[in-house]
Amino acid sequence: MSSAPDPLPPTLAVLAAVAEGKSPGSATLREAVRALLAVLAAAAPGRAVEVRVPPYGAVQCGAGPRHTRGTPPNVVEVDPLTWVLLATGHLSWSDATAAGRVRASGVRADLSVFLPLLTPPTGSGIRPRQA
Repeated sequence: MSSAPDPLPPTLAVLAAVAEGKSPGSATLREAVRALLAVLAAAAPGRAVEVRVPPYGAVQCGAGPRHTRGTPPNVVEVDPLTWVLLATGHLSWSDATAAGRVRASGVRADLSVFLPLLTPPTGSGIRPRQA
């Protein structure tokens, strides 16, 4: 069985590109998105909410009724860069939803209790959030 990818290297690369005013490379952004989705799935086990970050990935997470067919009742959809910013605490859930950067439907579609997944330490870089 393979272990989950380390989210830090690609996430740091994406954040560095954004800080420099550049667009992150698509391969790096894809890697960061997928790794951060894996962190979310581990932090919020379950299948009540489908989190979609097109075109790079989707996971089901969160406690509650399991979704098995058709369109899930609880869906969160967000673009890749917004997902990285949310997952690292560089953008709050409330600010992102107010700005229309997150499309969320369903009573369990509020991910704010799980975010950020990684938090900036004092100094530079980011570290995994402590539970």
